[in-house]
Formats: sequence, structure tokens, C-alpha cells
Amino acid sequence: MIHNIIKDKPTKLFIFLGGFFIANAIIAEVIGVKIFSLEETLGWTKSSFALLGEDGLSFDLTVGVLPWPIVFIMTDIINEYYGVRGVRFLSVLTAILIAFAFLVFFLSIHTAPAGWWQVSQQSKGVPDMQAAYHQILGQGMNIILASLTAFLVGQLADATVFRRIKKLTGEKNIWMRATLSTLISQLVDTVVVSYIYLYFSMGFSFPRVTAIVLVGYTYKFTVAILCTPLIYLIHNLIEKYLGHQQAADMKAAALRDA
Repeated sequence: MIHNIIKDKPTKLFIFLGGFFIANAIIAEVIGVKIFSLEETLGWTKSSFALLGEDGLSFDLTVGVLPWPIVFIMTDIINEYYGVRGVRFLSVLTAILIAFAFLVFFLSIHTAPAGWWQVSQQSKGVPDMQAAYHQILGQGMNIILASLTAFLVGQLADATVFRRIKKLTGEKNIWMRATLSTLISQLVDTVVVSYIYLYFSMGFSFPRVTAIVLVGYTYKFTVAILCTPLIYLIHNLIEKYLGHQQAADMKAAALRDA
């Protein structure tokens, strides 16, 4: 049985794409507790501007945004060849695995640390390893509900918009359905996670959260446009791997998928 699965190109491709999809989603959740300065990372002068009455704003973003473009690219590719049900299956599976990962983090944080380990990195500027461990892995638990909700809603929005555009345009204009579906899903994802976490949970003012959403979405919007050539590259690689006829049959079946 396993030999048939391994030999089947569409199955292997689904596992490969799904693996990247899940891995990048979990990585984004784990590393997302760090906030970085986009301008300073690129060697630019740090900006400071006002938006909706909030002063001192700049492009300070969670590092979780770095792998997210890969997730949305994988979403569009999977939708192209495996349909909405393929995206829905991987999205639900990913949400379950993210929740499982944070459950494991929670349990690991609450194990009793060995005394020697807790002070083992003092010479490197970490006086309390247990506190550092809790701060890094435990901080993400504050936003897990917001993040998982935003992830599922964003993914389903991406899959739905992608499919509807493809029904209207057919096989042409890959850039249109890939870019527009990503832009809409990124907006949904950003709005949902920001307002649930920052506004309802953290008590930030509505103008400030809205300003943060606009700044974050501007970055995601730009990245989505820049990733368009990558979509075409991956499509071409998959077409060569599957063969034109099999790829065409899979895309036709995916379009018929409810």
C-alpha cells in the first residue's frame, strides 16, 4: 500500500505542499512573539508617522509575518490542484496541530526546572532560564485563540475567493486569482487577529488597533505583490512534475470541487 502512495505523484505532491503549509504555519506561531523593526532590519532610517490620531507609528512587525507568505502561496497552489476541500482539510489539520503544539508548550513550561539548568546561562546574559523559557513559549498562548480564529477564517476566505475568480477567468490570469485571494485573506487575517487580541483582550484603543492593522496590512500587501513571480515559478515546476495532461485533469477536478 505504501509503495502505491509513494509512487503516486499527486499524492506525493499533496504531502509535500501540505508539509510546507503546516510547518510554516506552526513556525510563524512560535516565532511570532518577537517584534522587529522592518526599517532598521533593511538598514533604513526608522520612520515615525501619525495615523488615525496615533503618533510615533513605524513598521514594527511580528516576525511571524516572515513565513506567512509561504502559507498563503501554498494555499493558492493547493487550491489550484486539490480544490477547496484540500485547503479546508489542511487548514483544520493545521489548527489542530497548532493547538496541540501550544498544549505541549504549556505542559513543558510547568515542569519543574533543574536548578543547575535554571542558572546555566547567567554568563551569557540570561539570569533565569525558566523565566526566559516561559516568556518565549508562554507569551504566544495569550493570542492563540485570536490567531487560530484568524487563521481559519483567513484560509477559508482565501480558498473561496480563489475559486470564484478562477470560475470567472478560467485558466488564464493566475496572478489575478492568486494575488487577489491572498490580499483579501491577509486583510481578513490581520483584522481578526488584531481586534480579538489587541482590542478585546489587551484593551488597546480602537484607533490604535486600526492603525496597527493598516501598517501591518501594508507590509503584507507589498509582499503579496512581490511574490507573484514565485507563484508562476511553482506552477511551472508542478506542471513539469505532473505532466500537462494530469495537471489539467487535477485542475479541472479541483474547479468542480464544492
